[in-house]
Amino acid sequence: MSTSGIKTSATSRKTLSPLTYLLLALLALFAFAPGTSTLPPTDRDESRFVQATKQMVESGDYVDIRFQDVPRYKKPAGIYWLQSTAVLLSGQDSDAPIWVYRLISVLAGTFSVLALAFVGDRMFGRTAGVISGLGMMGILMLGVEARIAKTDATLLATALLAQAALATIYLGHKAGRQQGRAHWWFWVAQGLSILIKGPVIPFMSVLTIAAIAIFDRDRSWLRKLKPLPGILLTLLVAAPWLILITLKTGSAFWQESVGKDLLSKVGSGQESHGFPPGYYFLTYSLFMWPFALVALEGGLKALKRFREDPRLLFCLAWYLPYWVAIELIPTKLPHYALPAYPAMILLMAWVLTSKSAAGIELSRWQLWLRRACAFGMFGISIGLAAIALGITPYFLGDFSWWGLLAAILVLIAARYGIGAPDGMDPVKRIAFAAAAAAAVFGVLTWKILPPLKPLWLSPQISERFETLKPCPTSVLASAGYGEPSLVFLAGTNTQLTDGKGAAAALVADPACAVAVVAEVESKAFLAAIPGGVNALRQRGIIEGMNYSKGEPRTLTFYTLAQ
Repeated sequence: MSTSGIKTSATSRKTLSPLTYLLLALLALFAFAPGTSTLPPTDRDESRFVQATKQMVESGDYVDIRFQDVPRYKKPAGIYWLQSTAVLLSGQDSDAPIWVYRLISVLAGTFSVLALAFVGDRMFGRTAGVISGLGMMGILMLGVEARIAKTDATLLATALLAQAALATIYLGHKAGRQQGRAHWWFWVAQGLSILIKGPVIPFMSVLTIAAIAIFDRDRSWLRKLKPLPGILLTLLVAAPWLILITLKTGSAFWQESVGKDLLSKVGSGQESHGFPPGYYFLTYSLFMWPFALVALEGGLKALKRFREDPRLLFCLAWYLPYWVAIELIPTKLPHYALPAYPAMILLMAWVLTSKSAAGIELSRWQLWLRRACAFGMFGISIGLAAIALGITPYFLGDFSWWGLLAAILVLIAARYGIGAPDGMDPVKRIAFAAAAAAAVFGVLTWKILPPLKPLWLSPQISERFETLKPCPTSVLASAGYGEPSLVFLAGTNTQLTDGKGAAAALVADPACAVAVVAEVESKAFLAAIPGGVNALRQRGIIEGMNYSKGEPRTLTFYTLAQ
């Protein structure tokens, strides 16, 4: 396998300057931070994570993970520790607002931008490094995940640390360069990723290594991974908490995280998220918007040259085996593909900056695939613009100038992401598209979505509860509306129950308890109240949409008549 490409790109050339990384970091922060303080807690995963973190801070127990009284052992403690650190540093303890919890995702997304710029710079040159960072900043999937307090932006950061180290080892070997301490970073990243989300990133790295070993007969580089001390280092990072949680819960953590969560995802479609193979193929253009087309073109051209260029082999070995694996797993969620998308962005950077790539002709099937992606990008762009323009009139009946701005920004991002005027500098092209895409996500989460009160039932319920509660210790009982965001906003003691349970809560604490009852539970609630409706005092009604279920909700507040 030829190594001339990497030797040429790495020999006697300047790398990205600290000022460039600083500018990329500032751009990423401006891309990801808007909306983090204005967008209410989202259901359901984000609110489950932040509520479990909130309870860690409240209880001082940083080993056991719980949502109210229910153990939450599907994921390790890493993300909860990071969020807890942000909460404690904020000085607001468990009363910290949602944006504090989201800071970890913002910072992880920013790190991911810088890490991919670093990898692109080392692999394909300075211009490619800038394009890689901007491309990572602009894609829809990270634009979403970097704004919400879940595991996936942080997992991406560990993935990039691991794969950057792996690329340094493999490509350094091919070019005759020293690897430095890259192998230690590789194994540290594996341990950190296990603490965030279990074996996902080790699985991806193993697939990458296996694919390289199959297509490159020179396997002597594998010794440079130093697997025996490396695995011990990974265990040193991840094992202490695994031991602590095992001592605290016995086998409960392993039964829940491995037996019920991991194996059920592999064996069947978990929690109504089962889809047949092809899900990520069909949704690629959406999640990689607005750079799906040019990244695909890079991937298709790399298929024709990867045997000659180890850099292209590395990118394809990163993306393709992992993509096939998650397609075969029955449980499918959009963010599962995120750790592999950087490989496609690197190939986008290569195809935009390599003179040799310009001369590669696509075969017939590749041309058809490219046309299908272009068609998908066109439809997605029109759809996103229509949603941005129409969502406010749909829910509120009012025209939104912010919606119009977002729609225009969508079209700008698509124009430069899909293609630009001939001869335009590739860095400017990607910068325009990334800036427009980031502005779309910022406007949506800052100015368009937060005012749509019918969508945000939990904030309305918690605000009304605060004004209605007769005692400082009052507890809200919610019947027929059980979203975790309500627990985060209204308090850990909030009771998510049915009509009969809400009635029992009022009877048990007649002076202080407050109930909010969905229409579907109203009959059971009234039947369980001694004296029926005459014993109650109606305290207001809220109407809206439970977007997690796609169902309208009419919720009535009650206290007992005194």
